[in-house]
Amino acid sequence: MTDESLILALRAELHRHNYNYYVLNAPTISDQEFDAKMRQLQDLEAQHPELFDANSPTQRVGSDLNNEFPTVVHKRPMLSLANTYNRQEVSEFFQRVQDGLHGAPFQICCELKFDGLSISLHYEYGRLVRAVTRGDGVQGDDVTANVRTIRSIPLQLPDGDWPEEFEIRGEVLLPWSSFDRLNRQREADGEPLFANPRNAASGTLKSKNSSTVAKRGLDAYLYYLLGDGIPGDGHYENLQAARRWGFQISEHMRLVDDLQGVFDYIDYWDTARRSLPVATDGIVLKVNSLAQQRSLGMTAKSPRWAIAYKFQAEQAETVLRQIVYQVGRTGAVTPVANMDPVLLAGTTVRRATLHNADVIQSLGLRIGDRVLVEKGGEIIPKIVGKAETQSVADGAENAGTAVAGTFISRCPVCGTPLVRYEGEAAHYCPNDTGCPPLILGRIEHFISRKAMNITSLGPETVDEYFRQGLIRDAADLYELTEEQLLRPAAGDQKGVRKILQSIEDSKAVPFERVLYAIGIRFVGEIAAKTLARNFGSMDAVAAASLDELMQINGIGLVIAQSVMQYFAEPKNRDFVGRLRQHGVQMQLSEERLSAQSDRLQGQAIVISGVFHHHSRDEYKALIEQHGGRNVGSISQKTSFVLAGENMGPAKLEKAEKLGVRIVGEDEFLKLIGE
Repeated sequence: MTDESLILALRAELHRHNYNYYVLNAPTISDQEFDAKMRQLQDLEAQHPELFDANSPTQRVGSDLNNEFPTVVHKRPMLSLANTYNRQEVSEFFQRVQDGLHGAPFQICCELKFDGLSISLHYEYGRLVRAVTRGDGVQGDDVTANVRTIRSIPLQLPDGDWPEEFEIRGEVLLPWSSFDRLNRQREADGEPLFANPRNAASGTLKSKNSSTVAKRGLDAYLYYLLGDGIPGDGHYENLQAARRWGFQISEHMRLVDDLQGVFDYIDYWDTARRSLPVATDGIVLKVNSLAQQRSLGMTAKSPRWAIAYKFQAEQAETVLRQIVYQVGRTGAVTPVANMDPVLLAGTTVRRATLHNADVIQSLGLRIGDRVLVEKGGEIIPKIVGKAETQSVADGAENAGTAVAGTFISRCPVCGTPLVRYEGEAAHYCPNDTGCPPLILGRIEHFISRKAMNITSLGPETVDEYFRQGLIRDAADLYELTEEQLLRPAAGDQKGVRKILQSIEDSKAVPFERVLYAIGIRFVGEIAAKTLARNFGSMDAVAAASLDELMQINGIGLVIAQSVMQYFAEPKNRDFVGRLRQHGVQMQLSEERLSAQSDRLQGQAIVISGVFHHHSRDEYKALIEQHGGRNVGSISQKTSFVLAGENMGPAKLEKAEKLGVRIVGEDEFLKLIGE
């Protein structure tokens, strides 16, 4: 056998063993035999780089290189499901389906609702070619490199009757065992714990380092098959075909013919779900016939042929032992209850959030109280009240001591006196230039896509640089050198150069995004654009009086005061000055100034659909550049709708009903002079 033939045979064999192990849970060889074959394949591929295949089993270990996530428009929109929490609404859904199908018989496919991150997988000629997150339903992030590391997702399908091209959707999730192992490791490393498997799965799949993804043990269940050549009209039957092709399909799907069958399924899994190896938060009900699905159609946000029934949160009783305080990266201080361990929704929990001072006071808790803890999708649950029967717990420290009204007055991390802003429930640490959680939060905001767009850096890398003492604020990023970042455990040369280039490129980011990036409290993306358009430079914004700021449409007292307080602080002025020295944009460019107009002055514009000439974000910027205002929903005050392809049917119907003008992409560009 030639090396090429042996490589192809080993790949096919290892794909089959991966399927047996991760999907069927029925391995046919030992781990040692599997590892030996994997090493043999790795050695052969190293000898023959010309035979590289991104779908080879050897590629599942991931790469140490950082990945960026290009945005991909979905071929078919990924709509979210309407949710319900009670049986009456399930009955109403069933009745709506009956009415919509004019009494024709139909079946409902009952499925578990897995609690993870929605994913769309595209296959061509049996090979995985692209994996895209749900995103906003219209477009998502291409995470193919990371998805290739998930061993229950086939990279190459065995011979079968699969179509030449198809899409299969599902949920990427982290099993309880992987989640517990990950949080134990993070706790040992002094890192913040993930709140639940869903957050952990989402954060993992968006990691810039695919080797990190490979280590964390993500899994995937697939639940919807789409394409022109799929086997038949039955959703359930199509998924059974997908199972034969090698996909992990839940074995707990059931077809039912009536409403009682739906309720029987709900009743069973309301209890049985607690023994599952993965997190579930409800049931999904789908009309089984694809033809009937098309007949029922969609609303603007969700299909009429499906609904999600959410389980009621589970409660347990335990003893409150202590209250500690955590500081988030926005500066919000959250009280957390330490309790006696209690089994809740399949996991042992010891902590529960108390949210804020008002919640503590309303509950009237004392150390040693018996409390009711509820888990509504979070692994750090919440205390919802006292248990009906109370007795001072044995050994409780400070038993009987009142907790209500004793919220801490200083930051538990840096000692700064806390503040509580008018209209907000949370207490905040205001020391955003000296408190580590806040410093990290400001840097992460600074590098984010809508701010400075330093895409090669992620939160984990920022944390590492901060721990090493390489950065203390975002301005320090511009002083990083290749020599510093190539120190042990810092990064590889190619990755480091990519990071430094991304930092250098951010110097060209326009001024309005710089103004947003520096992190003035209450100055969001829209307010920053408004300030930039009206003042033109950082110096002018910093020198503006309260009256000058409040004269601007969209800038109220809270924002105006926050802007003045920001620039009154010497540390902030120094920070902005350092950014200026490094070449960051501090005023609108001549091109931007000359491009501004009042052609859309005073007009409220809604954007809907998919566009060809510019992205939705670019059109929003053009609207603001020409004096218009972006609004999210259609009303009688809407001036017109900028409509691309696949405009939402509900928005179209409402615009026609209210007589709101529909403006196409080309007409809009002529309107603003492009």
